[in-house]
Amino acid sequence: MFKEAQQRQRDLQVLLELTARYAEASDVNELFHDVTRRLAEELNIDRVALVVVDGERGEGTIIAASDDAGLKDHKIDLARYPEVREVLRTGKPVIVEDAPSHPMMEDVKATVAARGIRNLAALPLAVRGQVQGILLLRRSDGGPFNPREVEFLTTAAHATAIAFRNVRQLERIRGQREKEKSARIAAEERVAEMKRYAAYFDHLSDGVAIVDARACVLSLNPAGQALLDVSDAEAEGKHINTLTNPNDEALLLDVLFAVSRGHTRNDIDIHANTNSGRKLTLSVSAAQLKGDAGDGVAILTMRDVTLQRQMADELRSTTDFLERLIDSSVDAIIAADMKGNIILFNKAAEAICGYRAEDVIGKLHVTQLYPDGLSRVLMKKLRSGEFGGPGRLSSSRVEIISRTGERIPVNLAASIIYEGTRENATVGLFTDLRDRISLERKLTDAEARLLESEKNAVIVALAGTAAHELNQPLTSVMGYAELLKRKIKETEPTFRPVDIIHREAERMAEIVKKIGKITRYETKAYVGSSKIVDLDKAASHED
Repeated sequence: MFKEAQQRQRDLQVLLELTARYAEASDVNELFHDVTRRLAEELNIDRVALVVVDGERGEGTIIAASDDAGLKDHKIDLARYPEVREVLRTGKPVIVEDAPSHPMMEDVKATVAARGIRNLAALPLAVRGQVQGILLLRRSDGGPFNPREVEFLTTAAHATAIAFRNVRQLERIRGQREKEKSARIAAEERVAEMKRYAAYFDHLSDGVAIVDARACVLSLNPAGQALLDVSDAEAEGKHINTLTNPNDEALLLDVLFAVSRGHTRNDIDIHANTNSGRKLTLSVSAAQLKGDAGDGVAILTMRDVTLQRQMADELRSTTDFLERLIDSSVDAIIAADMKGNIILFNKAAEAICGYRAEDVIGKLHVTQLYPDGLSRVLMKKLRSGEFGGPGRLSSSRVEIISRTGERIPVNLAASIIYEGTRENATVGLFTDLRDRISLERKLTDAEARLLESEKNAVIVALAGTAAHELNQPLTSVMGYAELLKRKIKETEPTFRPVDIIHREAERMAEIVKKIGKITRYETKAYVGSSKIVDLDKAASHED
């Protein structure tokens, strides 16, 4: 009992020494070798090793071993270490007694027996359930690991796991600091290397900023200082986003990230806000700074394009308005370059000609829209100056040919577009006359019908008047002729003339009767090309 208590006191002392060693050590490799060596000596173990594992790849790396101070980063195949795989699977310590005959070691028992290994222990180096590595122990003599030894090793493994995690975090921090320090030094060396270009940068009209891998400004030329309303001293060390205050902070960082991967970025618009409150649109280009002074340094050129972008927006707005205006026109608008290639074809032109704009623009020659030879005639008129002035053609009635081959009457007004004195294009405005012609035809027909109606009315009125006016004297003539016939004997010479007068008067009475019945204007051929009223057709047949 006393001996066991004494041994536990010894175990505690060793653990305290190991913990103190973990806290004081500065050389990681030496630390882990000392730990494995001390455990091997204390427990009379042939070999103690610290193994870092990569379960996904099935590999392990021995970073320290009790029997070899120089051993580190030695790769092992986990397929040959079933006890390690079992620890990874369960997350619990694995104790193997009589290893050559143990079922777990079936696949490697020959190797284990050949090395004289009798007992094995594998303990997880776990922190918060995460296995950081394995403490692997092998013993040839001395019997199996007893409960006290397993308890001691479990405690030692836990302390080692914490130390291992802290060491890795410390190395990561040191590595990051060293990397940042190296990058900063490299950037400063790169800037020093660029000193010979300082005069060139100072006289550039564009702003030039040199930034390090963290996007902090190393140098800013005078144009850049004026652009961003800062001095060189104020800019140095500041993050580029702090100086530009972009509306989209990620955009500039994306540019720098692309540059850090070896790409070049040109003419990227950044909407910036200077510290004095000015709103700018900057056209930014960026590239890596080439040379031997380190990586991660980039050159940014910045150009104020605020006015240009405003003008471009206004131009785009005007262009959009003109396009909508052209497409909203009820008249067809067709433009062609001086080679005859159609460059503009609005919706009204589509409706008249039956083509879609995408099937015409750049694909159809303007001569295909006109009857043969008409396009040349129109160009001669445009250039003559006699039909509306130089380069202009006043309203002219022509025909254009639709997609189906139909000849469509249109009213054309055209002009030549000049750049200076050079002819650049032609444009024509086409008004579809089909509806107008149809309306004119209907109006002409209506006028003809109205004229015919008026003529009929005049004829009827005239005929009625004539019949009325002729009836009275004709009645008198017929009456007197009748009296004379009664008083004159048929044998007298005057009887025959009187009879003729009476008969012709009766005939005239029939004619007057027909005239009185005229209801429409009907004619018939007379002498030569002249015509006279056809009383039989013009008179009503109603009694």
